[in-house]
Amino acid sequence: MTVLILGQAADSHAAHIFRTLERLGIRCNFWDVATFPTQSQISWSPLTQEGTLRLADGRSLSLSQIKSVYWRSFSGVKVPKLPHESVQKVAYQDAIAVIRSLLQIPSIHWVNPSQAYQLQRERPLQLSKVHQLGVRVPDTLVTNDAIAVQEFVQRHAKTTFKPIYGGARTQLMAAEHLNPDRLRLSLKIAPVTLQEYVAGANLRSYIIGNVVYAAEICSASLDFHQDDEAKLIPIVLPEVMCRRAIAIAHTLHAEWMSIDWRLTPSGDFLFLEANPNPSFIAFEQQTGFPITQALIELLIGD
Repeated sequence: MTVLILGQAADSHAAHIFRTLERLGIRCNFWDVATFPTQSQISWSPLTQEGTLRLADGRSLSLSQIKSVYWRSFSGVKVPKLPHESVQKVAYQDAIAVIRSLLQIPSIHWVNPSQAYQLQRERPLQLSKVHQLGVRVPDTLVTNDAIAVQEFVQRHAKTTFKPIYGGARTQLMAAEHLNPDRLRLSLKIAPVTLQEYVAGANLRSYIIGNVVYAAEICSASLDFHQDDEAKLIPIVLPEVMCRRAIAIAHTLHAEWMSIDWRLTPSGDFLFLEANPNPSFIAFEQQTGFPITQALIELLIGD
């Protein structure tokens, strides 16, 4: 049996898991999906669910040999450039259909399954599902309506804004952002996520199966994700919050996940966001929590 790492050897987290598995004598392989269909090959029977994955380096894996997959990165397929757009589109759709089917084979333990990553791309739905669990979430609005933006900002003392999909930092809404011309132009390009600003401490929890590790993130930045100097202080979450974190992960189809919280001065925990593919090496180094060990156990356990 082998563990497949979905990602690239150049990725520090993928390489870290690979080296750890190798050191333990566990067979493992990298697979960068972007090598399909030009460099890697797949043969698969939808009826028997048996098949073969031939990696770009020529090594061949029976799909039945793959015990688990650590999903680190998915960059999509890359079909060759073709002269006709319609043919290019068909080629891409054919290739991605095979990959999406493969990524849902039930005999393989996916850490995490494709549904978890789909919800990460659909963050408004992620927030909705978490809120339906009874978890507190800051007041949030997704919109490209300038009037709705103005009304939301007027309801709150401070408002933050950030992209819906992610990939950029959270900012405080300022007067220049509300300039009518600038606002209309921005909202014609893309909608935005607005959220009430809630003062308090930043916390991050990692869920690995039924284990939860957490730390306070000390940072002067509004968005600690952009602060390379942020300090981590290990904490013990209340049992009720550990159960809540595990419930959130299950609802979002994840066994392995980070959750960011805001802890208010009155002791309330507010959910900010969840990531089914978090970075963890720096967190582990600063806190001493055995995240790598727990993740390896999740990948190789029965």
